[in-house]
Amino acid sequence: MNQLHRIALGVSLLSAAAALAQAPASAPSTNYPVKPVRVIVGFAAGGGIDGIARFYAQRFSEALHQSFVIENRPGAGGNIGTEFVAKAPPDGYTLLMTSVVHTISGSLYAKLPFDAVKDFAPISTVALTPNCIAVHPSIPVKTLRELVALAKAMPGEISYASAGNGSPQHVGMELFRSMAGITLQHIPYNGASPSTIAVLGGQIPVLSTSLPAALPHARAGKLRVLAVTTAKRTELAADYPTVAEAASLPGFEAVVWYGLLAPAGTPPAAINKLNVEIERLQQSREIRERLAALAYDPYRHTPAGFADLIRTDVVKWGKVIREAGAKVD
Repeated sequence: MNQLHRIALGVSLLSAAAALAQAPASAPSTNYPVKPVRVIVGFAAGGGIDGIARFYAQRFSEALHQSFVIENRPGAGGNIGTEFVAKAPPDGYTLLMTSVVHTISGSLYAKLPFDAVKDFAPISTVALTPNCIAVHPSIPVKTLRELVALAKAMPGEISYASAGNGSPQHVGMELFRSMAGITLQHIPYNGASPSTIAVLGGQIPVLSTSLPAALPHARAGKLRVLAVTTAKRTELAADYPTVAEAASLPGFEAVVWYGLLAPAGTPPAAINKLNVEIERLQQSREIRERLAALAYDPYRHTPAGFADLIRTDVVKWGKVIREAGAKVD
């Protein structure tokens, strides 16, 4: 081998070594995942986000032959868990199961240690739960149009209960109020259960809550559901009209979606593999039926589609929250 060949070979070997040194050691191979995956939930065990996280974690574990372990990090409206994932290594082994709350928090808190858009790589939405507008049976309205008419006749005199300031049920009702051109008095409670109890007891006439929370009481005749907040009628209760239908408010939508995020910079191989698995699961009739039994509708986006949804919701709910003057409880 002459000197020029030796020099060329040396340069090639040095270049290859440099490339290996610069490649992220945590980048997943095509066999991702090769070790257990943590799924962070920013809320306590037993809630809606926790339930849907455990539902999918079990099925990911079965299909991908690695453990997907739920880790609850509750506090600050989910922000503690969210910050943890934002600062985790972007290797596909720390994920966040979150909800539409992810796009609301930035407008509720003066300063957050993460950016809902920039610090995360969206994987996919996984399910949604409709909210609904319901009334106590003693209220003389049978339809949402009648509630709007009554509110216009009694501006500011009708109150509604929600799960709390800045909750999806609160901001959804404020969007409805704004689009319908009515004034309602908001009475925030610390959770869906106390707000529902207040309306069941007749203390508050109107309720904004999740459809699954309202359905048992509606079927027992203790609540009257006027409309659901999805863009289309939900399979969970197809007899109920949407707000857009019932009040002639085209474009109205205010749902609680659940979705899976990873830290920004997570390799596309991991993102896409999980997205494809979510699509495969949701094509299964058995999975769809099990989700329905848990009061969820299947809901999926591509990573790019989910990113668009997050950006759109940040703007949408930010505007509603500013107009409503909502603050953290």
